[in-house]
Parts: sequence; structure tokens; C-alpha cells
Amino acid sequence: MQHLNGASQERVKKKKASPNRLGATLTLILFMVGLPVLSVIGMEFLERGSMSQTMSWLTANQPLFVLNVILTFCLLALVYAIVGSLAISGAIATAVLGLMALISYMKVKMIGEPFFPWDILLNKESMDIASLVTGKAALIRIIAVIIIVLAVLALRWVIPRVTIPIIARAGLGLISLYALYAFGIKTPLASKVIDHAGVSEIVWDQQQNYANNGLALAFTLNVKNSIVQKPDTYNESAIASAAAGIQQAEVSGATGAGLKKAVSLPAGKKPNVIFIMSEAFWDPTLLTNVKFSEDPVPTIHRLQKESATGYLLSPQFGGGTANVEFEVLTGNSMSFLPGGSIPYQQYVSKPLPSLASYFAGLGYKSMGIHSYEGWFWDRNTVYKQLGFETFKSSEYFTNPEIKGYFISDAEVARNIIAETDKTENPMFIYTVTMQNHGPYDEPRYGENKYKAEGNLSAQAKSILETYTQGAHDADQSLQMLIDHYAESDEPTMLIFYGDHLPMLGMDYQVYKEAGFISTSNANAWTLEENKKMHSTPLVMWSNFTMPKEGLGTISASFLGAHVLDMLQLQKPANFTLDSEVAKQTPGLLGNLVIDSNGELQAKAPESMQPLITDYRNVQYDLMFGKQFLANYIDHEYLTKSSQPNYNSELTAAADGGHAEAEGARKPAASQ
Repeated sequence: MQHLNGASQERVKKKKASPNRLGATLTLILFMVGLPVLSVIGMEFLERGSMSQTMSWLTANQPLFVLNVILTFCLLALVYAIVGSLAISGAIATAVLGLMALISYMKVKMIGEPFFPWDILLNKESMDIASLVTGKAALIRIIAVIIIVLAVLALRWVIPRVTIPIIARAGLGLISLYALYAFGIKTPLASKVIDHAGVSEIVWDQQQNYANNGLALAFTLNVKNSIVQKPDTYNESAIASAAAGIQQAEVSGATGAGLKKAVSLPAGKKPNVIFIMSEAFWDPTLLTNVKFSEDPVPTIHRLQKESATGYLLSPQFGGGTANVEFEVLTGNSMSFLPGGSIPYQQYVSKPLPSLASYFAGLGYKSMGIHSYEGWFWDRNTVYKQLGFETFKSSEYFTNPEIKGYFISDAEVARNIIAETDKTENPMFIYTVTMQNHGPYDEPRYGENKYKAEGNLSAQAKSILETYTQGAHDADQSLQMLIDHYAESDEPTMLIFYGDHLPMLGMDYQVYKEAGFISTSNANAWTLEENKKMHSTPLVMWSNFTMPKEGLGTISASFLGAHVLDMLQLQKPANFTLDSEVAKQTPGLLGNLVIDSNGELQAKAPESMQPLITDYRNVQYDLMFGKQFLANYIDHEYLTKSSQPNYNSELTAAADGGHAEAEGARKPAASQ
């Protein structure tokens, strides 16, 4: 009888357990499906800022929405396989996805670019800039993400406890990891799924890419863009053909006397060549419906009447200074690299021919000067690979003047003067300033002298006036250099320009209110608006005779070749090719081409493609390929290694200073 009662109790327990297992299974399924669905909706809402826009995207792009859900499910499943708790896994996955959406939202608002996989490598750079970004909308989003993460975590005490065997969890984790990998590198199977869903990658316009495909999918698809794919046209015969074209261009240039105008230099003297890339420098008087109490940039306006001037077509807006440096120094174009990539961070890991290595080969001292910390954008190591002998970052400035948040532009000018005055050899200096880096929300220069008048909100007026005060200081630092070298017996050439337009408020606030652009939606800009939002003033000055000429609007990647032409120097192979491309397409961005007649087009016409293909192939050869070009032309320049004494001058001086300071702290008897 006891045995029968025991069996009966066991059956009752099983009957009770069965519904519990069913409930736990349903909970697992609902959680693993429901949370990714809600996460995708939440991420898109955070980035788009409007639930109606989010739902419009979802209903119009259901297959893309499903792919985003699948990817977020894979992330959740991978975390669950490792952690083993539904609620904790959900909280972790939600925190990761929420952080992605927050970063993307803030990047788009600041500089018009979403969050990329390679941004993870920026570590200190992104944190440093993030510390300067504030705003009510951003804070609301951050608080919302924190609340949602805590709410998901609180489900630990609400939902039934679910356990699955460790082998099943491991299998789920491996499948999820492989799925993320497959979409990240776009395996053949993943490619079929992507094509079937109607995914259209727009790598040259990443903001549109994310808007069309959704944050999770666009971010994952960009993983493969961390490695630049070899062009289909790249091989040794293509490079040999490009080399032949370069050699022919060199012969034509040498015999075409009409192509070069007279430059008068003192006999036997090489000029100092000084590039000044002024942080976020632009001419605020170009704003359509705004007037200022007085001219904030008189030096620029005077030079625009007296010397060689034009506009630099920048590949960036509001940030990404290193990419403009990359184009000017190497002559390479960002338009051949994945949208949003940072070559300094991702690709420059070996010696790369540049203006620095070229001038070093002519007997110049090649020096970089930047009034910020050397680790930023990896300049410490990249400048070595570009052939600089010395890189003077803020760590090597002595008691510098600070204006606003950063070292002043006047202090940078004083350092340029000091370096050229104490150096016997002619100098090539590439200078990057920092004083007028954003944000401009607070009047950080005290009383702003230059008052803006126009139909602007109080916030926009304050932002513009703070920026304009900094632009005036940059203008005056250029005048300081002109005043010095006008009295110097060292022939010197100054090339001054801004790296990109400043970010004047979120959503292009000042530009929109001033009528400079018609909409804050960058994807809806006309070609002319796109050109305006990427064009910074470019002026040149020298204390020796140089022709006054209008440069028009030229891409940053073509500036170096143009300067070498003005100095009547024989250009190396890659800069010769730059000159040839610039004759057909003086302006070349991923989504904007300016032809030789000044006409604007969204992409280069077929007639220009052969030369642009050579340009792309040569760039790939120098950066990632087998360096075939060096077998045909300019072998020594193209294969030059970094300078073995890189920065030894400054590090030795710094070590000596530290030793002296240590000695000063010791008792007199021990010195």
C-alpha cells in the first residue's frame, strides 16, 4: 500500500512539473524573441529620435527589420550561452545595444557619421571628445537606457527560472557566434540572405546606409570594411600601365614650360615649407543671412585678394581631422576607403610615402607640430611611418599659453617661429592647431568681440560668436607668422587652411538658422550645399615672389601636388598622378565630384574613370598591395623606411629635463 501511495505521489509531482516546464519553455521563447524585437525598435528610436520615423522604417523595410532582430537575437543568445541567466543576459545585451545606439546618435548629431566597428579602437580619443559633449536630449536617452537595463535585470525576480543543459547552451552560443561572423565578413550564405532581403550597402554614404538598413545590420556589415578589399582592377600589369602614364606625365611636365610660372628664390636657398591646418577654421562671414559687427578674419580676406587662394574640399565635416591630414600628407583619397574609416587608426602600420619623407629626401628637416597630446589619432606612431624626423606634440611645449580649453594658436605660431629660427636646414613643417576645437556652447573666450546680427536664436547666436572669436585668433596667428617671415632672410612659404567646417550646434543648427543650408538632413542636401559644407578657406603666402593665382576648389588629396608645382619641384610618382587626376577632377569626394569646368556631379562620369581607376590602384598598391609601382618608378622614395632617429631630439631633451629636475630635488651634497 505504501508503494502504491509513493507511485501515486510521483505521478502527481510529474503532472505539476509538466505545466511548470511548459511555462519555463514559453518564457524562454518569448524572452529570446521579444527582447530582440523590442531592442531593435528601441535602438532605431534612440538614433532616429522619432517613433513615427521608426515605425515608418519598420513597416517599409520588414525584411531588413527581421535581419536586425536576428542579429540582436544572436548577440543575446551568445551572452546567454556564456552567462546562463535569462535576465542577466538580457540586461547585458540591452546595455550593449543601448550604448551602440547612444554613441551613434551622438556621433550623427556632432559630425554626421554613425557608430562604426572601428570606432571601438579609438578608446581614449572617443572618450576625450565625449567628455566635451553635453545636451538635454543626450542625457534623456542615457537615463532611458539605464532605466530599461535595470528593468530587464529586475525580471530575474519575476520570470520563471529556466535551465538548459550546458551542451545545448554551448551549441546555441557557437551557432550565434558563427551567424554574427558570417554577416560580419559576408560569407556566401550570408550574402544570399542579405541579397534576398534587399539590403543595399551604401559605403560611400554611411548615414544613409544606417538609415536604410538599421543600426545593428549596418554596423555588422561594416565589420568587413575594417579590411579594405582589393580592387578587381588591381594587378601588376595595371600598375605597370599606371607607371607608364606617370612617366609620360613627368616628361610632358618637364617640357611644358607654359605650365610653370616664375618663382623667384634667393640663389642656392631652399624655402621653408610650412603647412598650417587650423582646427575647424572656416570663414563665418560666408553665412547667408548673418552680419558681424566687424571683420573677424581680416588676414584671410586680404590674402584672398593678394595671393594664391581658393578652397580646400575636405572629406570631413565637424571632426575627423586625421583624415584630412592623411589626404594632404600622402596624396591619397578617403573616397577609396570605407566611409567613416580612420586610416591613422586602421591602416598606417608600415612606412607610407608622404610629403614628409619626400622633403626629408631633399635635405629638409621634416617636423610635425600639434598642440594636443601625441597619442591622439595615433599620431605618435603614424608620423614615424610617414617619414617625419620629429613630432612636437603638446607634451613638448614649455609652459604654453592656454586659451579657452586648449593651447592657443598664438602659442603654436611662436613654436613654428622658434623651430625654423634654430634649425640650420630648411624645414618642412606640418602643423595642426587645437585652440578652436568644439564645442562652442559656452562663451569660453570671455567677452566675444565679434557680434553676430541676423535671424538667429539666442543659443545659435552664442555658439556662432564663440566660434568666431576663435576663428579670429587663428587669423591673427597667421598674421603673426607673416609679420615674422616678412622680416626673415629665410625664404618661407605658408599654406594655411581649415581641416573641416565646425560643428555649430546639433543638427547643423547655426547653418540651418542662417539659411546656409535648406535642411538639417544631410542626405537631402543639394550638390552645391554638399560642396559648401565641405569647403574651407585655403590661402598661401611667401616672402619670395610667387604667382598670384586662383586655385578654385581642390580636394585635400591634391593640395600637396599643387604646392610642389608652385615651388617648381619635381614631383614623386604618386603626387604626379595626383596632378593628372586633379586636371580632370579637382574635387573628388565619395558622393561629390567637381570637374575641370567647375561643374558638380554625384559621381565621376565614364570619361574620367580610367584615370581614377589608376589612382585607386596606385593607392591600394602603396597602402595594402605588393608595391609593384616601386619596381617601375621612384623606387628609393616609394620604399623609404622611417627615420631611425625619429623624435630622438625631443625625447633626449625631455629626458635631460627630467634628469635635471630630479637632480634639483637631491640634497646639495649628493649632486
